[in-house]
Amino acid sequence: MSAFIHLVCDYAQGDMAWAEVMSALVSKLHDDTRIHTSSVHAFDTVSTGFIVAQLALANQDLRPKNLLVFANTAPRKDRKEARANNEGEGLLFATLRNGVQVLAVNSGYSLSFVRSEIQELWSTNVEAVGSQFRSRDYFPIAVSKASRGDFSFINHKLDKMETIPAEPNDVIGYIDSFGNLKTTIRKEDEKVAALEAGTRLKVQIGNHVSTATVATGSFNVSEGDLAFAPGSSGHERRYWELFKRGGSASDEFGHPKSGDQIKIRALSP
Repeated sequence: MSAFIHLVCDYAQGDMAWAEVMSALVSKLHDDTRIHTSSVHAFDTVSTGFIVAQLALANQDLRPKNLLVFANTAPRKDRKEARANNEGEGLLFATLRNGVQVLAVNSGYSLSFVRSEIQELWSTNVEAVGSQFRSRDYFPIAVSKASRGDFSFINHKLDKMETIPAEPNDVIGYIDSFGNLKTTIRKEDEKVAALEAGTRLKVQIGNHVSTATVATGSFNVSEGDLAFAPGSSGHERRYWELFKRGGSASDEFGHPKSGDQIKIRALSP
């Protein structure tokens, strides 16, 4: 039984859709089940996947017991042609090696950042057609069943490598409320592993180019400096991030989006 549910969704906080989804969920869950919500921009499966991994793969002493992560970003972009009867991407159910369970719409990169940690992946018999608002009308039933250990909603076992795309390389994975740009470049990636603190870099995101300094943490650069350093996300395999102490790296690069490519080149001394 899951006593804590992390809900990741592309509805804006405070939007009426959030209220309806939460009402539908709460109506079907045990009274002692707690829910925490995280919002991403519309159709942003990169940020969705990034958050799912950060929450689901946390060390045991940093995550709730019996955790269920529900990722509900469904841009309906798996097919370009018109859809009949409001058909959308199917809902998948995964169990991770650490015991955490994940329910996620099979969209974009929503499960990509936990792909390597999936022990079992299943399709579900949750309706993919019949409602424009599946998040309210269909999905809460599956969430409720999963939280109670009732797996009557799962259908066929799937191959995770065939079903889920790999996480995207060298892009912005998530932008936090401080304007820090969390990238999908791992600390040990070959292109950055040899970088030394103090090295000056040319950083390009879209048409915006700026200079950053390699740092070892968030506060060992001067106020106003743009820094590139291993951040707080990614657990044992931390991701590098761009931050501007006392400012916003997002502002510096013209407010890029998650999924935007990032190019880094060391400058000659």
